Amino acid sequence: MSSVCLSMEGGAAAATPTALPYYVAFSQLLGLTLVAMTGAWLGLYRGGIAWESDLQFNAHPLCMVIGLIFLQGNALLVYRVFRNEAKRTTKVLHGLLHIFALVIALVGLVAVFDYHRKKGYADLYSLHSWCGILVFVLYFVQWLVGFSFFLFPGASFSLRSRYRPQHIFFGATIFLLSVGTALLGLKEALLFNLGGKYSAFEPEGVLANVLGLLLACFGGAVLYILTRADWKRPSQAEEQALSMDFKTLTEGDSPGSQ
Repeated sequence: MSSVCLSMEGGAAAATPTALPYYVAFSQLLGLTLVAMTGAWLGLYRGGIAWESDLQFNAHPLCMVIGLIFLQGNALLVYRVFRNEAKRTTKVLHGLLHIFALVIALVGLVAVFDYHRKKGYADLYSLHSWCGILVFVLYFVQWLVGFSFFLFPGASFSLRSRYRPQHIFFGATIFLLSVGTALLGLKEALLFNLGGKYSAFEPEGVLANVLGLLLACFGGAVLYILTRADWKRPSQAEEQALSMDFKTLTEGDSPGSQ
């Protein structure tokens, strides 16, 4: 059974799969718990966050979890959640969430580089840092290209149609890389801060391990929702019309020839 909504025009909108809202709600519960637990970890065991002090570094993990994990994941889910809204509105929301994620992630990068500079620490020597820079650059390029193709009015429908599969693939891949990079960073922080105590089941280590599981579970929940083909956003009337016009131009078919 599926629930059916009514569109704003008064006609029947596409049915929403029954299980989809529950999976989306579960993903949000995981994501919000992840953000809250990251804050709790930093507050209880790392002294909190303060920009002009030794606590500046702690802004890095919090910003990355909020930006490149929680907000990026929600940006990917926009097309599953808002199934019957105008495509333009959904695009704008998708793009705005990515902008917010990018800005918050940039703050996190500035925090760690500025902290290293003040302390005289080396930059970009660990696998986590290499993966982090790769993710940030890919994320920025993905947003820039996506804006040029899907929000900027100059791109043709045919160009958008050809690029869309690549955009979807790289979006999911960058999100997966973000989760993996966060896990690397979490493990690195535990080894630096706890050292040999990590193997003694210190409370901080146990909490951080649970945090890592939440990262993996949130990433898995988002990717599961994205990969369910029957949960894809249905084509709206205007999208179907554009698709038919494109087919007419490229294949010589008329709308009534099928």
